[in-house]
Amino acid sequence: MQKTTQKTTTKHTDFPNYFAFGKDNYRWMLIGLAVIVLGFILMYGKEDIYDTRKIIVAPVVVLVGFAIQAYAIMKKSAE
Repeated sequence: MQKTTQKTTTKHTDFPNYFAFGKDNYRWMLIGLAVIVLGFILMYGKEDIYDTRKIIVAPVVVLVGFAIQAYAIMKKSAE
């Protein structure tokens, strides 16, 4: 008679499968990224280089986007 061997596959559960941040953190990161992109879009253009929108408003919008990113990283995840 032949002896049959079966391979059993087991999942290694040594490391839990989870993300570094929670769902809410990633949502805030996407919002921050969108605000940063909006700031760079406001800076774009070939007309008046010393326009108030380009030298004041757009950099402030970019800084607000980076502040949102910092908040998203530091925020304690509820999960």
